[in-house]
Amino acid sequence: MANVDSIAVAPAEPDPTPRSGQASRPADARAGLSRVRALVAVAPALLTDGAVIAFALFTVLYHLAFLGDLRPSVTFRIWLLACVVLAVVAVLRARRRAPADSAPADSVPAAQEEPVSARPAADRRLLIGVLVAAAVAAVSAGLANTSVNVSWWIPAVSGLLAAVGGLLLVRQAWLSGPTPTPAAPAPTPAQSAYALVVSVLVGISSFFMARNTPDDVYYVGKSVWIAERDLIPLNDFLFSENVLPPMGSQPPIPSIEVFDGAFANVFGIHASSALWYVLLPIMAVLAALALWRLTHRWAPRRPLLAFTVAVAYLYLVAGGDAALGTFHIPRLHEGKGMFVSAVIPLMWLYLTEWFDNRSRRSLLLIVALSITAIGLTNTAAIILPMLVAAAGFAMLLVGRWKAAVVAAVAALAYPIGSLVVSRLVLGGMSATGADDAFFDAADTYRRTLLFGVVGVISGLALWCGALIARRRTPALLAAGAALALSVLFVPGVLEVLSALSGISVVLWRVPWLLALPTLIGLLCTVRVPAPTRALRRAASGGIAVLLVASFALFATPMWSPKSWVDVHDRPTWKLPQQRQAIAFWIKDLDRPQGLLLAPKTIMRTTPIVTSRVRVVLPRDFYLVEYDLSSQFAKDRLLLAGFADGTASPTPAEVGPALDRLDVGTICVYNGNQYARDTAPQLGYQEFAKRKAPGAMTCFRRVG
Repeated sequence: MANVDSIAVAPAEPDPTPRSGQASRPADARAGLSRVRALVAVAPALLTDGAVIAFALFTVLYHLAFLGDLRPSVTFRIWLLACVVLAVVAVLRARRRAPADSAPADSVPAAQEEPVSARPAADRRLLIGVLVAAAVAAVSAGLANTSVNVSWWIPAVSGLLAAVGGLLLVRQAWLSGPTPTPAAPAPTPAQSAYALVVSVLVGISSFFMARNTPDDVYYVGKSVWIAERDLIPLNDFLFSENVLPPMGSQPPIPSIEVFDGAFANVFGIHASSALWYVLLPIMAVLAALALWRLTHRWAPRRPLLAFTVAVAYLYLVAGGDAALGTFHIPRLHEGKGMFVSAVIPLMWLYLTEWFDNRSRRSLLLIVALSITAIGLTNTAAIILPMLVAAAGFAMLLVGRWKAAVVAAVAALAYPIGSLVVSRLVLGGMSATGADDAFFDAADTYRRTLLFGVVGVISGLALWCGALIARRRTPALLAAGAALALSVLFVPGVLEVLSALSGISVVLWRVPWLLALPTLIGLLCTVRVPAPTRALRRAASGGIAVLLVASFALFATPMWSPKSWVDVHDRPTWKLPQQRQAIAFWIKDLDRPQGLLLAPKTIMRTTPIVTSRVRVVLPRDFYLVEYDLSSQFAKDRLLLAGFADGTASPTPAEVGPALDRLDVGTICVYNGNQYARDTAPQLGYQEFAKRKAPGAMTCFRRVG
């Protein structure tokens, strides 16, 4: 008490309490920091959802532009204005909601491990049977395409049994367990910051890796054509000047090439530069964030570790022309690359949110994403119905039939409707096109999920994913996807689909309906029995290390020459640099009117450089569209062999073909002595020479 009394009678000290203005400064600083942290936490959702709505808006405007015959640049400017208006409205609405809805980001719990007691008791015999069937299916599928002779019926039947059993287990858990609140924790600022940093690094890597894809002559060439003419080609633009009938990919429902061309036209830059230096890095960031968002939503624990493994899978497992890694950075600029890398994970995410909360926002995002999907590729009209059917069937099993029907209508109405309307109005549209190759179930698995050790890991992710994913909706949707793909992997099913629909060209893409990179990442979140949390975390880390090590040892990385990827020390176009330089050199020559005849690789590169130089054979692959037995095709193949030096047709054969095609310029490598000697005999005069590397001589028609 003495101390208390002494304090009471002590002389008054200066008041340590700061004035109101001083007191508000730390509070304001804390409030500002809290807002920044909250913004970082929601940044991945803001960026991906905003991009989906923005591109869906452009796709709708692009389709409506056909009614008014608007030029792409006009559509793009209208889109820019609409985006600004929508952004302002969104900010104003967010500010009005902020006082009621805002909460410190730190108050949102991180993803926690689900205790064993939280899971409903399942039939142990069924669980063991599912695990055994999944293991048999994964191992036999991985070995089926190696030196080991395994009938595909073994993984097909085992996988189907595992998928059915897994779906029954998940349904039982849904019906017997309580609804978790919340369905999934929101990402913390630290988690979102990590995802943002990784995504930006992915975007930066896109500058330096280049994969020469033959399809670019069509996709990038179309953007170049649109940028230089400010028109949308409704007919062929490769072999003719928008005159010949369109190829099988028409009518032009996808809008991604138009967006790139209009963007380049409005801002006055080359369409290829706009695509590879501006749009591709943005798409790479968005694709990585889409992967993060689904992984975070579906992971029962340790989402950052699962996301890291998923990203490593995409970078380390490439090589083949159908591996998912090749559709990420190397082919992301093609609409189908962005579809499988970003749209698929986002569709599963939005469906998860819709079945969890049935909010109008989730439904709006499903609609917008479906429009975005068809704006990227016509393949969306084939894969999306399979995906939605898989999700809807799973939800029907737990009585959510109304939500399933609404989601199906929202996800499929615009893609299917736009194709039907476009075919009725514009005609065209062939599903097979130039490539009608068919791959059966075993080859489809080998091409997409791969074989060997990586194939086994892919199989485990496919058939065990539902048992590992977060409870209820994520687990149920993963089970539905596994069942759908398992049915498609039964021998004969793909053959029947091909015969009934005529879509052989895209049936090897059916595994795209599965969010495989996310399921691969979830493998490291399996709950390993251990006495302490630290040991469980260490076990998960060990699984992650083993997965990444397996990818590194038994797969082909994205940057390997075996993946047809060149790694550069500076940002480059996605073309062989020498071919690009030659195409620009020919473009700048004083050429006469008429087509350009050059080696096939140069003719395939030229439309990506400029549409003003029309070539004899942009790509021989597309000649199937115009009948290989026609004079149209025969002349082009004969002249291409002549320019390549792989054939030596007589002047009597070459001359009439040159006349029929109206060839004004012939450029050949100096090593093609026969063509150099023959050109003057055909009435062509040498007028330009290029030094090595890539030494070339050009001749122009006289008279």
